[in-house]
Amino acid sequence: MEGDAVNTVHNGTPQAGTEPTGAAGILRVLRVSLHVGFAVLLLVALVRLLTGGIHGTGWITLLLALLLAAVYLLGTVLEKRHAARPARFDPRPYSGWWLGGVSLLWLLLIWASADFVWLAFPLFFLQLHVLRRRVALPAIALSTLLVIVALWFHNGGVAPSGQATAEPASVALQLPMVLGPAFGAAFAVVTGLAYRALFLEAENQRLAAEELRRTRAELARTQHDAGTLAERTRLAREIHDTLAQGLSSIVLMGRAAEKALDDGDPAVARERLRIVRDTAAANLAEARNFVRALQSPDLEDGSLVASLHRLCETTEAEAAARGAGLRCRLDVEGPPAELPGAHQTALLRAAQASLANVRVHAQASSAVVTLSFLGPEVAMDIFDDGIGFDPAAATGRPDGSGYGLTSLRERVAALHGQLDVESAPGEGTVVAIRLPLGEAPGFPAASAQAGGGRP
Repeated sequence: MEGDAVNTVHNGTPQAGTEPTGAAGILRVLRVSLHVGFAVLLLVALVRLLTGGIHGTGWITLLLALLLAAVYLLGTVLEKRHAARPARFDPRPYSGWWLGGVSLLWLLLIWASADFVWLAFPLFFLQLHVLRRRVALPAIALSTLLVIVALWFHNGGVAPSGQATAEPASVALQLPMVLGPAFGAAFAVVTGLAYRALFLEAENQRLAAEELRRTRAELARTQHDAGTLAERTRLAREIHDTLAQGLSSIVLMGRAAEKALDDGDPAVARERLRIVRDTAAANLAEARNFVRALQSPDLEDGSLVASLHRLCETTEAEAAARGAGLRCRLDVEGPPAELPGAHQTALLRAAQASLANVRVHAQASSAVVTLSFLGPEVAMDIFDDGIGFDPAAATGRPDGSGYGLTSLRERVAALHGQLDVESAPGEGTVVAIRLPLGEAPGFPAASAQAGGGRP
């Protein structure tokens, strides 16, 4: 239908019903102008027909004109309904038949009266848009020729009755009959091509806008997924370095308490149960802290240095409860400085995880935590004189343990720091951490030297 002329360009271009807002106004004005032009020209012809008096075949002409108006209106209404709701009947596949019906009625009318020839100008636009270009241009040329023939037929050539007119038309009268329709057709072609170019530009803008929206949506989804993964990783680190370590200690202390009861030593069992209670209380505080913020509750009650002192004391107590003679001390080098919360949490978690490994795996007799304030950076070394291990073989185990070093590396990397692990079987272990401070997060960190944290 005419809507196919307006909403579909027959070169594979999508519908313009979804054209961008900027171009929609211009295209809408052109569509309305086309409809109004056709209606005005048809109305003028009908008025001239009625004012001239209807007699003989005039009634047939009137009927054909009304039928043309009805067919044209039907096509535009169906197109409008489909554009407003695509689920409704789609008239576009029948647009060629619709244009053929309109053109046939127009041919019959221009044979009856020259007043209807001017409907050719809106028909030029319809032909250009409903038909493919290689068909539309010959159709426009043929319609122009028919307009010229109709004008000559009614104004100077052969009368409708078949009798020659008394005075043949002069050359001056014949020239406008040819030039007028020819210029009108040329104008219609140029305007139609400009309309098509505007439409294609609008369609390209629409497609670009849709692609931009899809890209933004995909970027938002990617950022959301990345944020979700980062949050899961962060929570995994926190759970491993706090709750998992605490629960592991509770399990070990519970077994030690059972053994003390089996050996008939209730005092030792009571001491170990006290450690279980304290560890469970600390874990409960950590769990509640997850609901609020992921800063250690130990840091809420004091400085990092005080928290590390308490950690060393707890490590000794838990080792003693298990019958191990582990001694743990804290050395502080340089005047203590106020550290950002993220740095304090990372260092405390690193000390907790490292000392837990010492307590459970190292079979060490001593451990030393050295906290150094070095101006533009802060450093912490955790040394033990245990059995050592191969750092290259330190990977996660199927039961979910063995995640400590990976967690520490992720924490330190998040703060643009550096973590080094130096160990070998039978030679103890040093975990060295360097974190930059101040405005230079990329400050070059010094690598941990062999034995740098050893007493």
